[in-house]
Amino acid sequence: MNFRHSEILALARRDGAVKVDALAEALGVTVQTVRRDLADLCDTGALTRVHGGAVLPSGTQNIGYHDRRMLNADAKEAIGHATAERIASGASVFLDIGTTSEAVARALMRHEGLMVVTNNLNAATILAGNPDAEILLTGGLVRRSDGGLVGEVTADFVRQFRVDVAVVAASALDASGDALDYDFREVRVAQAMIAQARRAILAADSSKFTRSAPVRIAGIAAFETFVTDAEPPDAFASVAAAAGTEVAVI
Repeated sequence: MNFRHSEILALARRDGAVKVDALAEALGVTVQTVRRDLADLCDTGALTRVHGGAVLPSGTQNIGYHDRRMLNADAKEAIGHATAERIASGASVFLDIGTTSEAVARALMRHEGLMVVTNNLNAATILAGNPDAEILLTGGLVRRSDGGLVGEVTADFVRQFRVDVAVVAASALDASGDALDYDFREVRVAQAMIAQARRAILAADSSKFTRSAPVRIAGIAAFETFVTDAEPPDAFASVAAAAGTEVAVI
């Protein structure tokens, strides 16, 4: 792996995808050189080619937590703020696992009178700094890779509540309108949150349209609002419009 390969991978991990023309300009090389570099990286499985560039590979396993924190970090923060704006002070909230959910937690730091039920150890730690928020941490199996609590114990805890809003993240978004994830144990908890909330918000950045995952959380019709950072693909947008789901592009 040469220096350019390392730079390309760093940009892909930050943004979720890289484009040939933008890489040529950023690295000061020709587009032909970039195409060869992308071919090398795709041959090793580090990236997957798409039209005009490449994306991080996807499949049956999520990328590492550290890489997820870096991936589209600015977009996630903006999504977090836009999502928090849709949650009133004094509300009761489910907040699930994910780095986007952690961005929502940071954006809720100034909300007053919140009750937050979460299976996200990182989000709970963040919100512990808000003296006006009551934090309820679910039980369950600790997933050491990212501080998530999963399993039937977690889902059973969630089912004890009826809250105002559930904030759910996703690892991938399918053109059919489905929100997807990798861990069926995590998905069972997210589904319980959606079922026990008066309304649900899906918070996911646009890189999720370039990824795939094997476990279905729910269709877009299960969500009142989808908060993202770019216009979704036409097929997804059509399904959302037919379902009456608001697509909020920040």
